[in-house]
Amino acid sequence: MASRILKIHPKDNVLVALQDLSKGERIEFEGSVYELQDAIAAKHKFFMQDMQVGSEIYMYGVLVGKAQHDIPRGGLMTTENTKHAADPYTFRPYNYHWEKPDVSRFEGRTFAGYQRSDGSVGTANYWLFIPTVFCENRNLDVIKEALYNELGYSVTGRYRDFTHELLAAYAEGVDIEKLDIESISAVNHKKSRVFENVDGIKFLNHQGGCGGIRQDAAVLGKLLAAYADHPNVAGVTVLSLGCQNLQLSDLISDIKSRNPKFDKPLFVFEQQQSKSEESLIKEAIQRTFAGLVEINKFKRVPAPLSKLTLGVKCGGSDGFSGISANPAVGYTSDLLVALGGKVLLAEFPELCGAEQNLIDRTLDPEAAKKFIRLMGAYSKAAEDVGSGFHMNPSPGNIRDGLITDAIKSTGAAKKGGTSPVVDVLDYTEQATKPGLNLVCTPGNDVEATTGKAASGATLILFTTGLGTPTGNPICPVIKVATNNELTRRMGDIIDINTGPVIDGEKTIEQMGEEILEYCIKAASGEVIPKAVQLNQDDFIPWKRGVSL
Repeated sequence: MASRILKIHPKDNVLVALQDLSKGERIEFEGSVYELQDAIAAKHKFFMQDMQVGSEIYMYGVLVGKAQHDIPRGGLMTTENTKHAADPYTFRPYNYHWEKPDVSRFEGRTFAGYQRSDGSVGTANYWLFIPTVFCENRNLDVIKEALYNELGYSVTGRYRDFTHELLAAYAEGVDIEKLDIESISAVNHKKSRVFENVDGIKFLNHQGGCGGIRQDAAVLGKLLAAYADHPNVAGVTVLSLGCQNLQLSDLISDIKSRNPKFDKPLFVFEQQQSKSEESLIKEAIQRTFAGLVEINKFKRVPAPLSKLTLGVKCGGSDGFSGISANPAVGYTSDLLVALGGKVLLAEFPELCGAEQNLIDRTLDPEAAKKFIRLMGAYSKAAEDVGSGFHMNPSPGNIRDGLITDAIKSTGAAKKGGTSPVVDVLDYTEQATKPGLNLVCTPGNDVEATTGKAASGATLILFTTGLGTPTGNPICPVIKVATNNELTRRMGDIIDINTGPVIDGEKTIEQMGEEILEYCIKAASGEVIPKAVQLNQDDFIPWKRGVSL
């Protein structure tokens, strides 16, 4: 029988409801009986002792809040009676010892990836369109419409057919609003791919490149250069207007600075130097088509798991995120680190409360101090505009049990596992060291995944308790659900379900191994994550302003 409650850490003074509990119920746990003063919905917490004003509240073994008024033993934790609090952090000499997990099951295993000339290995083979400025977005849209359906990359065929059926009904005088849409059986005439070994043609539409401040354009240039140089990208077409802040020469310089041996096909078009818009678009399509012919010659080849770079992310989090999906992904992270791969843990606003643990795990003192500087500057910037990390949890997070940012953050940090931190990277900096890397990004789902791909993630594990369709143009995003109900309700966007951990049917370790097995298949193109199938190509550059 599955347990109904959970105490996460021996130091904690709250218990987590794994199932809905009724007011007045008497819950027995570790020799004590708790009479519930309120109804406790699954994922929410109740207090193990009487709390007075100012009493410290602990979860995951760390300070996560303080009581705002007296709360009886068995009372529900709410935003009214609990406010965010976290312990201060500092650099201190610390001899961290890590016990590596057993990786015998995975030793000698390979994935089928795309070997690049610089030694990196991609999990996909994409052609990438980059605009240096938002003025070129419309031209990208025109090119995308021209290429996607003809070359077999469109996913909208079923909806075009559906619209066609509606049009036919309208022509016959049928009241469209009274139609039963489930009864309309449109056939999806999806074309097969022309280029078997080209996994997609991707477009980085954005709102930057001009206006704003010059620093924004400079950061954007580094971000776009990182995407051009990414192992999953085989060729690039760049469209520029000509007069924007982010000049073509700046972008090319950023690419060469990042990778002096960059040798991918790079086709550049500047609209203000072209004969006409039509000429620009036709030439861009023609040269890209020729480039697609060339990169279609690439084949997947076996590569060691050490060549994988795994980004870990959570979004639409719930009260189970830090109990099931995040710890399971954390175990996957530890497995990959033990096998020589790279793991990227980002979302700095969602590391609040976990800082000291991460600092103590950082091998290089200078990297630890860099993390402290980045976290301090980020926190101060938020506070200077009247906000703060304490305002990070969304209404959905709170409804599903994440009452304070420290609760959300300490659960979110579980995705990084327990391995030592080998490096700390600022936004767009490239991960070069095998092991766990910390990457400075916002917590915002798309800004964070955009930043992880820039630092080199070739797969992203994205945990969610509420459901989110977030994806990335060039880095396959794998959705990991925290609970069974979400998987049943939104199975069209979920790839892996860690609900059996909550039910007691599987351990964190078993689930973590299953997740790594899925990653190997996804990296090899044997399974296609739902976000990739749906062309969920979300891309939002971070302007380094305050974004939680």
